[in-house]
Amino acid sequence: MKHFTLILFLCPLLTTLAQPRTDAFLTKLLATNPSAVFKEVMRHPETYRLQIIYTQIDRDKANKPSFKHYYFRVDSTEYFNPASTVKLPLALLSLEKLNRLSIPGVTKYTAMQFDSAYSKQTKEWIDTTSESGYPSIAHCIKKAFLVSENDPYSRMYEFVGQSEINRSLHAKGYLDTRITHRFVRMTADENRHTNPIRFIRSDGRLIYTQPAAFNTDPFDFRREARLGKGYYVRDSLVHEPFNFTERNKFPLEAFQQILQSVLFPESVTPNQRFNLTNDDYRLVYQYLSQYPGETNYPKYDAKQYYDSYVKFFFMDSLHHQMPTDVRVFNKVGWAYGFLTDASYVVDFKNKVEYMLTATIYVNSDGILNDDKYEYDTVGNPFLYQLGQTIYQYERSRKRLYKPDLSKFQITYEKRINDNRPTIKNVDN
Repeated sequence: MKHFTLILFLCPLLTTLAQPRTDAFLTKLLATNPSAVFKEVMRHPETYRLQIIYTQIDRDKANKPSFKHYYFRVDSTEYFNPASTVKLPLALLSLEKLNRLSIPGVTKYTAMQFDSAYSKQTKEWIDTTSESGYPSIAHCIKKAFLVSENDPYSRMYEFVGQSEINRSLHAKGYLDTRITHRFVRMTADENRHTNPIRFIRSDGRLIYTQPAAFNTDPFDFRREARLGKGYYVRDSLVHEPFNFTERNKFPLEAFQQILQSVLFPESVTPNQRFNLTNDDYRLVYQYLSQYPGETNYPKYDAKQYYDSYVKFFFMDSLHHQMPTDVRVFNKVGWAYGFLTDASYVVDFKNKVEYMLTATIYVNSDGILNDDKYEYDTVGNPFLYQLGQTIYQYERSRKRLYKPDLSKFQITYEKRINDNRPTIKNVDN
């Protein structure tokens, strides 16, 4: 406990030394985009709290990758709301915890039942969107990745536990990251309490019970994060900045590094890796890149949840199809006027691969919780133009050795035409 408290104390001291990083190369490359919306954002990056990381990947003759990161205004001390991006580390930590428990019969596919033992906790004993009819960690990950559903995140939060989430991320070197809450309205105290959980056999027999838990570890909230000039609480406007100080925090570079660590575990130090099996990696890769319309369980409506639905760098407002031979392994988040995406892009035909991570804030009136954010007119068009700028540059960039990308060629599902209704309007 003493060592953990020291880490929490040092965390703000380490990050306050950071300065915004901007590379001339990336700035020059971005200046080539002629889009009016893109140019407007680039003229006022502070207003849009814009941060970008572009990662070039080059292979040697043995196909070993090396990574070169370019930054634009990257600063871990400039807060952005991570929204659903935190579903990525929660999925990885859930798999890691299962492997650490190593209980016979308890896997990511094992049926789970969530009970309640404290204020605002809810039960979940069945899941009609899964093939088994029950929740499981694998099914939570599918729903969290495919269309970014919120409930699976909260269930993984309850399985891992608030204390273990933060201790594990800090131990892997992500000191300025904090996960403090579910995606339901709860107090700080209620979020410290997590549900009792059962793992059961297909016939209902009990395999393992995880008791309710309470996190006693402190958080360091000395660095305040307040945004905007007002916010709504139901129908009432509060005329003061919205306080994010105790909300989730997931700096952009940590987000990029975690995605890189799971796609290229050999590229990071052993202590930064998540303890995953080969089958865990296979599942994560599949659902980071599979389309909702390819998936049978859950059976999402393919028109509403189109191929590029959670692929911000390829989400053209006119066409929702992804380019042929391109797959994007990514996680996005959007809330409070923030749009964020960390992506690994693979073009199998042209032998192109790179990473792109960015966040933008689009809230011109400065009022939060009013649902008047410029997602459609500024945020999404900007991220699409950013994605196309980097993608087209990568297609023309010369490489000494063409990459062997077979590791990322996944066998995806094919939608079965059955009589089940499609799923629309999920909470995400």
